[in-house]
This record gives sequence, C-alpha cells and structure tokens, in this order.
Amino acid sequence: MADSDSDSSTVVANERPEPTPEQVAKSEELKGQANAKFSEGHLNEAIELYTQAIDNNGRNHILYSNRAFCHIKLESYGSAIIDATESITLDPTYIKGYYRRGTAYLALHKLKQAKADFREAVKIEPANKEARAKLNDCDKAIKKEKFEAAIGMDHAPPTQVDPDSIEVEAAYKGPRLEEGQVTEKFVEDMVEHFKSEKKLHVKYAWQILYQVREILKKEESVVDVKVPAGEHITVCGDVHGQFYDLCNIFELNGKPSTTNPYLFNGDFVDRGSFSIETIMTLFTYKVLYPEHMHLNRGNHESVNMNKMYGFEGEVISKFGKEMVNLFTDIFQWLPLAHVIGGKVLVLHGGLFSKDETTLEDVRKIDRHMEPPDEGPMTEMLWSDPGPNKGREPSKRGVGVAFGADVTKRFLEANGLNLLIRSHECKDEGYEVEHGGKTITVFSAPNYC
Repeated sequence: MADSDSDSSTVVANERPEPTPEQVAKSEELKGQANAKFSEGHLNEAIELYTQAIDNNGRNHILYSNRAFCHIKLESYGSAIIDATESITLDPTYIKGYYRRGTAYLALHKLKQAKADFREAVKIEPANKEARAKLNDCDKAIKKEKFEAAIGMDHAPPTQVDPDSIEVEAAYKGPRLEEGQVTEKFVEDMVEHFKSEKKLHVKYAWQILYQVREILKKEESVVDVKVPAGEHITVCGDVHGQFYDLCNIFELNGKPSTTNPYLFNGDFVDRGSFSIETIMTLFTYKVLYPEHMHLNRGNHESVNMNKMYGFEGEVISKFGKEMVNLFTDIFQWLPLAHVIGGKVLVLHGGLFSKDETTLEDVRKIDRHMEPPDEGPMTEMLWSDPGPNKGREPSKRGVGVAFGADVTKRFLEANGLNLLIRSHECKDEGYEVEHGGKTITVFSAPNYC
C-alpha cells in the first residue's frame, strides 16, 4: 500500500472523453515522471505531474489514486478523499482507492466512513494484511469512543507514577537528574546521549514530563511574549521528530538560553524516527528556561495523529504504554498561540471561518481537550493561507483556506502587524504570502 503504482491501467467512463493514443502515451510518460518525483519526496511536483497526466487521460483510475496518496502525505485529506473517490468511481474493484480514502477519513477521525472503506478493501482482497489491520483499528477506536462516552470521559486519564520509586540500575551510563533538578549540564549530556541513539532512563523521563506539565498548566491559551529593544526571539516551525535537524538548528543559531529564546510552533512529533528525543529535548529546555523556551500546540499534538503517524508506537517502544496518556495530557496543556511584542501572532495553522472570531475569543478557549470537529481551536491548528480572496473549503478536509483580505481584516481588528504560522511543507523552509502579512515557517528539511 505504501508505494505509488507504476503499472498502466485505464477503465471506461462514458462521462469522460476517450483519450487519443497520443494522449494515453503522453499521460503514461507524465505518470512515470510523477512517480519519480514521488519517490524523491517532491510531493508538490508529483501532484502537478499527475494532474497533467489526468488532463491527458482522465479515465485512468491509478492517476487519481496516486495523486490521492501525495495529498495524504501532505495531510491534504480533503483533496485525497476527492481523488480517491474519483478512482473508485472509475474502477470500483481497485483496492487502493478504498484504502487511501479510508486512510484520509481515519486521519480526520471519521471512523465510520473509514471503516466502510477498509471493509470494502478487505472484501476485494481478503488476504490483504494492511487493509485488515486498518479495519481492526477502526473497530477498536469506535468501541473505545463508545466506552468513553458511556462513562463520560473523552480520553483515558494518565497513569499516576511515582518516579522516586523507580530504581536506576547501576549499569545505566546516561545523564542523571540530581534531586529531580534540570540543569544546563544535564540537558547537554542528554542531547549527546540521544545523539548516540541511547535512551534516557525512564525515571528521568517521568520526572521531566511531570515538571513540564506543571509549567504548561500555568500558561494561558495565548501567551504574550515581550521582546525588549535590542533583543530577539527565534521562531521555528514543524520539526516532526527530526532530532538531528533540531540539533543542527541549535548549532547554527545557538542553544536556547535566557539571551537566546525560541518559540517552536507545533508538530514536534510524528513522521520522524526520533520523536521521543525531539520532544524530550524541547520539554527539558522548557523546564530549564520556562520563560525563554516557548511551545505552541500543532495538529500533530493529538491522539488521532499520534496513532496514525508513529508517536504513540514510539512511546510504547521506548518508555512503555503507561506514558502515552501522560504525553496526551501534556499536549492538551500546550498553548494555542503566542503574541510577540503585542504585534506578531504565532500559531500553528491559520485563521478562522468567521470574521467575528477575535484574539480575545482565542484567549478564552478552554484548550485542555482533543481538537473538536470544528470551531476556532481546530481552525487555528489546521487552516492554511490561500491565493484567493475570502474563504474557501480547505484541501485538508478541516479548517479553511483564507485569503489576504481575511488576514488583513483580522490583523487590523486585533491591533496586530503580522501572522507567523507553520503547518505546510516549504522547500525553502519558509514562504511569505498575503502581501508580506503572512509568513509560513517549516523546520523539518527531511519531511516525508
């Protein structure tokens, strides 16, 4: 299921014009180029080439499915659902159409729709292990939701563990917290320990997580950051578990300190292979410098995304299942936005579906929850800037695409000058849009 199709196949669809032999040949040529771009990780270029291939031969169901896969990789789940549906319409027996649409629905936590698609995929190929595993995941998630609804709880509470009761083995050679206190030396030793691909002792992991939770619980949903004249703050975008790239940021720009503050704008985990090392580094710096290491919540700091994109499994593998719910609880305490110097709004996704939503409304959000299906909290985690005026449905299937006019009105109404957001892969690491009023910052160079 993971690889883009390279074989040639077309089906008859009366409502689409039949391509000429020359168009079919050109379409196959473009598909080959698109598959190569996909393999190289150039997803936006692959989408453009698949689109050109479809323009030449709109009857090839594989083209729509492959483009859907690119959209899934870019978390454009709404666009993925549209393309996968087109693929299914062209060939109702094509398993990957159902699998990819089901995957997109699952990412949006539309469990019943996802289950229906995976069930259809299993009917087509009963021996397909991936489709059956996804179907089982949907069944478990639906049962879990029903159970939690019955007892009036939206997620399992974190297990209470007493770190002081955990013994550190004599054989452990890693960094140690003295009396539970995080020091600069401890952080430096921990980072070097991680670079050697060694684990932090679980005792110290629990201690750090409990400390960072208490710090975050005291912060507001929108944190105001003062930057005195002559001083600075560095804003970083998604890092997605890319620990060595995080280390490279600190090598190039300096380590966090009271004179070198940072704001990391969400999506710390998932996708990368070292999400634990990444998040523990950021959280430990937050404990060391609570007023100078700032953290926003991203759409990946959520239960559903952590299940789909690997963080939950990594936590279980490295520290045990008991720690998963504590991470969930901490993620729910992360602030939703920061305002720098009273004039620069920094949030993960984007702006809102209604002009009436103000910064003061965001300050009042009770954030300690999973993102709801809709509303301001979800929009600021998922929305994207768009090239057109006004608002349009989001390619992601959640949030909105907002134009330069929406940005201008929001900034003016709230006394702001600039919007900084992340959430979208940018090959250059950043992009300036909306007449210089919106800047996207993306800090995961090996994103895939």
